[in-house]
Amino acid sequence: MCLAVPTKIISVNGKYANVETMGVGQTINVQLIENPMAGDFVLLHAGFAIEKIDQGEYTFLNTILNEMINDDENGSEA
Repeated sequence: MCLAVPTKIISVNGKYANVETMGVGQTINVQLIENPMAGDFVLLHAGFAIEKIDQGEYTFLNTILNEMINDDENGSEA
């Protein structure tokens, strides 16, 4: 199973962008999306932005991922 993570672009420098993913900064490749700009929300997979998403979807997906992490840390089983 593959997982794409919601990410916010902080700045763009050519084909790369500095982003924040769940509080962690990193540099990713943005060549696969059209016109990446600071403030955009994207799905990140294997170091590449693969799709732009809106802020609502970004918030929704972050909430779900945080719930999954919290459940795992608390020993909850699915």
